[in-house]
Amino acid sequence: MTRLLIRDLAQVVSPAGTRAPLRGPAEMSALDVVEDGYILCEQGRIAAVGPMAELGSVGGEVEELDGSGRAAVPGLVDCHTHACFAGDRADEFSLRAAGATYEELHAAGGGIISTVRATRAAGEEGLAEALDLHRSWMLAAGTTTFEAKSGYGLDRETELMQLRVVRAAGGVPTWLGAHAVPPEFDDADSYLDFALAEVLPEAAQLAEAADVFLERGALDVAQARRYLEACATAGLELRLHADQFTEAGGIPLAVELGARSVDHLEATRSEGVEALAASEVAAVLLPVAALFLDRPMPPGRELLEAGAVIALATDFNPGSAFCHSLPVAMTLACTQLGVAPEVALTASTVNAAHVLGRADRIGRIAPGYVADVVLLETADWRHLAYHFAGDLIAAVVKDGAVAWRRLAA
Repeated sequence: MTRLLIRDLAQVVSPAGTRAPLRGPAEMSALDVVEDGYILCEQGRIAAVGPMAELGSVGGEVEELDGSGRAAVPGLVDCHTHACFAGDRADEFSLRAAGATYEELHAAGGGIISTVRATRAAGEEGLAEALDLHRSWMLAAGTTTFEAKSGYGLDRETELMQLRVVRAAGGVPTWLGAHAVPPEFDDADSYLDFALAEVLPEAAQLAEAADVFLERGALDVAQARRYLEACATAGLELRLHADQFTEAGGIPLAVELGARSVDHLEATRSEGVEALAASEVAAVLLPVAALFLDRPMPPGRELLEAGAVIALATDFNPGSAFCHSLPVAMTLACTQLGVAPEVALTASTVNAAHVLGRADRIGRIAPGYVADVVLLETADWRHLAYHFAGDLIAAVVKDGAVAWRRLAA
């Protein structure tokens, strides 16, 4: 494999240290910054990082990437997406813009079930094509590692198909078998009987984690516990969608079961903040979904100051967060959640990598880590969050090779 030298960078910026996850304002704001620097990649890993003045002779075959005037940050890690779907929900977007609520659309057979119909009809080839397109969008926005959930099949064939497609695309697959109750079942309990008996055994061989939508109109605490305990027994990590619309017991259940994360938290109040701060459960914040649905923002500053583990993700999906851009989520974290750009970067890199069980190898620009690097069309990395929806990505390096580059004007 050809080595890659990224040279003459205005800045090389990475979360400080080697520990993960990071907590609190001081840890999450601490960055290692090298001015006028270089990054040397070998065999898909970062071999060296430092100032250009300390770069000696690099012998042998080396591809060079000019970083003049550009800042480099770690490849972004999107730890919560629903990117494997077919169709869209533009009609629902119009209805919601005219006053319909998300819950009203869901109750009327729209929402998740609408995407279930389209995803079931797509077939494996159609789903793979759709995910390939969505993955290209994410890559161009700086995301080098993404998680993607099933949950738009809610039958055996399509759920397993989604997981296979995510794995084949290089994503981190999560079985969201408890996303909603499909129309062919009368209630959540009868659907869970089917899902745990007929889907879980094979899903556990394809997925890394299991997720559940614990919310009014979806699954309750008892049903979520049953599902998650069965998934844990099958060897899957546990994650929860919780507190998106109501506090329905998701945080206590996540803490009780030792879940890897609890995601959304738009409805979380002080007791939930305190419980997460005292636990190892990560709070994955999804400000794009809150903005898209005109919901209260999750308590980002409160969670940060209390010492909870926080991560940031897009929630990229066709209904409640049709946005593939982690930089947009970072801007919202700074402007709506009340956290500094440094915190937003850490939450989108090493802490997000921790949620996916990969913080030992991605999320930092440091020797030994996977060579996933994003070059920005700016000398100041903070523009990644500061320039709202800015066209700032100059190039993306994945596994030590240039995976995306802006075309010359």
